[in-house]
Amino acid sequence: MRKTTLLAAAALLGSPGLTLAQNTPDENNPNVDAPFVRNIRADRPGQTITAQVLRPGRFQLETGFQRQFGGVGLAQSLSAATLRIGFFNSMELRVSQPYFHNSPARVAEAGRVDSSGWAPVMVGAKFMLSPNYDTRTQVAILVESAVPGTGSPGLRGTTWGPGGRLLVSEQLGERFGLEANFGFSQRGLTTKDIEKGQFLGTLALNGPLSEKAGFFVEAYGYGRQALTTGTTAGMYFRPIPAMRLDITAGQAMSGLAAGTSTIGAGLTFKVGK
Repeated sequence: MRKTTLLAAAALLGSPGLTLAQNTPDENNPNVDAPFVRNIRADRPGQTITAQVLRPGRFQLETGFQRQFGGVGLAQSLSAATLRIGFFNSMELRVSQPYFHNSPARVAEAGRVDSSGWAPVMVGAKFMLSPNYDTRTQVAILVESAVPGTGSPGLRGTTWGPGGRLLVSEQLGERFGLEANFGFSQRGLTTKDIEKGQFLGTLALNGPLSEKAGFFVEAYGYGRQALTTGTTAGMYFRPIPAMRLDITAGQAMSGLAAGTSTIGAGLTFKVGK
């Protein structure tokens, strides 16, 4: 009788139900292998930043070039790079810095100032509010700021320029996704800076065209008293799972930047899970 009881207990401990209970949260998540959460996702192109937070130990470098022309301003070329680092406690650290290739010089009290060159360094962090990394609805908060004293003369600031966004992502099916951003940013820390701060709202749809290629479309609006609205569209290609190439075009529809067009291209690659 004792031998039979021991055999029965061993069989129960080895049953599929109890084995499942010992699995990790990822193994129990039916969405863990969905292409939308497994394929490389970038915080570029366009105005929309993804709600995805990188897993601990993962690095992702996102680089791009954009040409802006038309509208009321002179043509401008811009390069930018962002390094994203997955950290513990569902947090992602990030640092970025744009470079303006050409811009008209202006005369200041101290003499001629060339406004081309490096823009201020931006540092920030994403904080995941979702229950896990692979949930169909992902929510995160992004906080970031320009660092005073960084960048080329004529572009650097003397004070912190904080900003924040609520990032929301909703998976549609296995591969498509909607991304939305709601944010506010300002140049400085005073009450006057808050009164001149800019609101931002975006909505983007992305999805596959094939196993390695996909599309991206976006609508956005930013400003305060005068709202600037526009659209961005593009395609991306993943030659290997850890690399993504994209090309984009955009148009400002209303506001101070009305009539401005953009074209651009970028490269993203990751290291780690």
